[in-house]
Amino acid sequence: MPEIQPAIVERGEQLYAFIRGSVRMDDFAPIADRLPELIGWLTGRGAEFAGAPFFRFNSIDMNAESEVEAGMPVVSMPEPEGDIGIAVLPAGRYVAVTHVGPPDQLFGVITAVREWAEREGLEWDMTVVDGVERWACRLESYLTDPRVEPDMSKWEVELAFRLAD
Repeated sequence: MPEIQPAIVERGEQLYAFIRGSVRMDDFAPIADRLPELIGWLTGRGAEFAGAPFFRFNSIDMNAESEVEAGMPVVSMPEPEGDIGIAVLPAGRYVAVTHVGPPDQLFGVITAVREWAEREGLEWDMTVVDGVERWACRLESYLTDPRVEPDMSKWEVELAFRLAD
């Protein structure tokens, strides 16, 4: 189990652009591959970024399709078009932890975060219906630009899971 140092942080609302998709957790490429498209679309319209690109997990079903958004925080948003939408990440208290290493190690980090939160008596802003987790806000933000640092063992990825009020 990876050594983690989570923190409880307060976050304000954040405007973002997204492309939503339905993917299997063992075949993430169909949504991951849309992130450069989204960033390119925003750049082409002069959007100002307000943070790192992320994946927002709206629903997670480890045995079937999960609803995931490829997202980019923005200061203001051009008019959405096609399958590009706009929404707001909710304000609130989040458990946040930064992982340094390849994304394929994140499952162990997520497990450690969930175990830590359980020991701390924390409750997620999440419901489970028929084995499917539905999250108010669960993010995986990519703080390292792979064009600048291609070595995945040096990538920084922040996980942030919203706590129940």
